[in-house]
Amino acid sequence: SAIRNAGRFMAEAGCDAIKLEGGVEMADRIRGITNAGIPAMGHLGLTPQSASALGGFRLQGKTAAAAKKIIDDAKALEDAGAYAILLEMVPDRVCQIITERAEKCFIISLGSGPNAHGQLLIYHDMFNLFPRFKPRMAKTFGDAGGVILNGLRQYVAEVSTRQFPQTENYFGIKDEEFDELKKLLD
Repeated sequence: SAIRNAGRFMAEAGCDAIKLEGGVEMADRIRGITNAGIPAMGHLGLTPQSASALGGFRLQGKTAAAAKKIIDDAKALEDAGAYAILLEMVPDRVCQIITERAEKCFIISLGSGPNAHGQLLIYHDMFNLFPRFKPRMAKTFGDAGGVILNGLRQYVAEVSTRQFPQTENYFGIKDEEFDELKKLLD
């Protein structure tokens, strides 16, 4: 089922790879998917689809036992054929250990420190597209959210005061055609 769904997703979404959340429990699926020729990425730490089961959007791997499980999960995903693993909200030193031990896959950090092979930041967080909530690990590189919000406010104001639309913003009908239409309606 996982292989079939991954293949279908690749075909219908037009993507280059799939991503699965979970560690050891997903390794067999990763192995099957990659053996079928589909590139697969793992996702450990805070896994948004399971956030409520993890106690909400919180740092994962804070205790030695929890950190060891994440390290073991990363090795299991790598051994199963994952080409990359996203570590989300994992302590920086745990991310560093996983990165140092990785032999054949890339480690990507999302709020897990600078010692990974790469960094990921959510587009909406980068450009303030959801201004009511900013995760601690996010950095705003532009205020597209503010631009959008101000644009929406201006739009509402202009519609409310009938400044929008102007004649250049809509389409009309020739007078003679409109006169003919009125005759047809009578």
